[in-house]
Amino acid sequence: MTNNQESRGLATLVSDLAQQVTTLLQTESRLLRAEMSEKISKAGAGAAEVLAGAICLLAALMVLLQALVIALASAGLGAGWSSLLVGIVVAVLGIILLRSGTKSMAPSELTPDRTQDQLKRDARVIKDQMR
Repeated sequence: MTNNQESRGLATLVSDLAQQVTTLLQTESRLLRAEMSEKISKAGAGAAEVLAGAICLLAALMVLLQALVIALASAGLGAGWSSLLVGIVVAVLGIILLRSGTKSMAPSELTPDRTQDQLKRDARVIKDQMR
Protein backbone atom coordinates (compact mmCIF):
# COMPACT_ATOMS: atom_id res chain seq x y z
CA MET A 1 0.00 0.00 0.00
CA THR A 2 1.38 3.39 -0.90
CA ASN A 3 1.70 6.30 1.48
CA ASN A 4 -1.15 8.11 -0.33
CA GLN A 5 -3.45 5.08 0.04
CA GLU A 6 -2.56 4.77 3.74
CA SER A 7 -3.35 8.43 4.43
CA ARG A 8 -6.60 8.12 2.48
CA GLY A 9 -7.48 5.01 4.54
CA LEU A 10 -6.71 6.86 7.76
CA ALA A 11 -8.73 9.86 6.60
CA THR A 12 -11.64 7.56 5.81
CA LEU A 13 -11.40 5.97 9.26
CA VAL A 14 -11.33 9.36 10.98
CA SER A 15 -14.23 10.57 8.85
CA ASP A 16 -16.23 7.42 9.63
CA LEU A 17 -15.50 7.80 13.33
CA ALA A 18 -16.60 11.44 13.29
CA GLN A 19 -19.82 10.50 11.49
CA GLN A 20 -20.50 7.67 13.97
CA VAL A 21 -19.89 9.98 16.94
CA THR A 22 -22.26 12.57 15.45
CA THR A 23 -24.94 9.94 14.90
CA LEU A 24 -24.38 8.63 18.41
CA LEU A 25 -24.73 12.10 19.93
CA GLN A 26 -27.95 12.68 18.00
CA THR A 27 -29.35 9.36 19.23
CA GLU A 28 -28.34 10.13 22.80
CA SER A 29 -29.98 13.53 22.52
CA ARG A 30 -33.26 11.90 21.46
CA LEU A 31 -32.98 9.43 24.34
CA LEU A 32 -32.36 12.29 26.79
CA ARG A 33 -35.41 14.20 25.55
CA ALA A 34 -37.63 11.09 25.80
CA GLU A 35 -36.38 10.24 29.28
CA MET A 36 -36.75 13.80 30.56
CA SER A 37 -40.30 13.88 29.20
CA GLU A 38 -41.04 10.69 31.12
CA LYS A 39 -39.52 12.11 34.31
CA ILE A 40 -41.48 15.35 33.97
CA SER A 41 -44.70 13.35 33.57
CA LYS A 42 -43.83 11.46 36.74
CA ALA A 43 -43.26 14.74 38.59
CA GLY A 44 -46.59 16.00 37.29
CA ALA A 45 -48.31 12.94 38.72
CA GLY A 46 -46.60 13.62 42.05
CA ALA A 47 -47.82 17.20 41.98
CA ALA A 48 -51.34 15.96 41.30
CA GLU A 49 -51.07 13.67 44.36
CA VAL A 50 -49.93 16.59 46.49
CA LEU A 51 -52.84 18.70 45.26
CA ALA A 52 -55.29 15.83 45.83
CA GLY A 53 -53.87 15.37 49.32
CA ALA A 54 -54.32 19.06 50.10
CA ILE A 55 -57.89 19.08 48.80
CA CYS A 56 -58.71 15.93 50.81
CA LEU A 57 -57.24 17.53 53.90
CA LEU A 58 -59.37 20.62 53.49
CA ALA A 59 -62.58 18.69 52.75
CA ALA A 60 -61.92 16.23 55.57
CA LEU A 61 -61.25 19.03 57.99
CA MET A 62 -64.52 20.72 57.18
CA VAL A 63 -66.60 17.53 57.38
CA LEU A 64 -64.88 16.33 60.52
CA LEU A 65 -65.30 19.66 62.23
CA GLN A 66 -69.00 19.52 61.49
CA ALA A 67 -69.18 15.93 62.71
CA LEU A 68 -67.25 16.90 65.80
CA VAL A 69 -69.76 19.54 66.71
CA ILE A 70 -72.59 17.02 66.34
CA ALA A 71 -70.70 14.29 68.21
CA LEU A 72 -69.81 16.60 71.07
CA ALA A 73 -73.40 17.63 71.42
CA SER A 74 -74.71 14.05 71.55
CA ALA A 75 -71.88 12.14 73.34
CA GLY A 76 -70.97 14.53 76.05
CA LEU A 77 -67.22 14.02 75.43
CA GLY A 78 -65.07 17.00 76.17
CA ALA A 79 -64.59 19.34 73.24
CA GLY A 80 -60.81 19.44 73.68
CA TRP A 81 -60.33 15.66 73.54
CA SER A 82 -62.66 15.27 70.60
CA SER A 83 -60.87 18.01 68.67
CA LEU A 84 -57.49 16.44 69.41
CA LEU A 85 -58.57 13.00 68.19
CA VAL A 86 -60.08 14.34 64.98
CA GLY A 87 -57.06 16.57 64.34
CA ILE A 88 -54.62 13.68 64.70
CA VAL A 89 -56.51 11.45 62.26
CA VAL A 90 -56.76 14.20 59.63
CA ALA A 91 -53.10 15.13 60.07
CA VAL A 92 -51.95 11.51 59.58
CA LEU A 93 -53.93 11.21 56.35
CA GLY A 94 -52.51 14.50 55.09
CA ILE A 95 -48.95 13.50 55.93
CA ILE A 96 -49.30 10.19 54.08
CA LEU A 97 -50.61 11.88 50.93
CA LEU A 98 -48.06 14.70 50.98
CA ARG A 99 -45.11 12.33 51.50
CA SER A 100 -46.25 10.11 48.64
CA GLY A 101 -46.57 13.08 46.29
CA THR A 102 -43.33 14.79 47.26
CA LYS A 103 -41.42 11.51 46.95
CA SER A 104 -42.47 11.34 43.29
CA MET A 105 -41.12 14.85 42.75
CA ALA A 106 -37.72 14.29 44.42
CA PRO A 107 -34.72 15.37 42.30
CA SER A 108 -33.34 11.80 42.38
CA GLU A 109 -36.53 10.65 40.63
CA LEU A 110 -36.01 13.21 37.85
CA THR A 111 -32.43 12.20 36.93
CA PRO A 112 -32.11 10.69 33.43
CA ASP A 113 -30.43 7.48 34.66
CA ARG A 114 -30.69 5.49 31.45
CA THR A 115 -29.18 8.29 29.38
CA GLN A 116 -26.27 8.69 31.82
CA ASP A 117 -25.56 4.95 31.70
CA GLN A 118 -25.74 4.92 27.91
CA LEU A 119 -23.39 7.92 27.63
CA LYS A 120 -20.83 6.15 29.84
CA ARG A 121 -21.01 3.04 27.66
CA ASP A 122 -20.68 5.16 24.52
CA ALA A 123 -17.63 6.96 25.93
CA ARG A 124 -15.97 3.59 26.60
CA VAL A 125 -16.73 2.42 23.05
CA ILE A 126 -15.33 5.63 21.55
CA LYS A 127 -12.15 5.31 23.66
CA ASP A 128 -11.75 1.72 22.54
CA GLN A 129 -12.16 2.70 18.88
CA MET A 130 -9.61 5.50 19.25
CA ARG A 131 -6.95 2.98 20.34
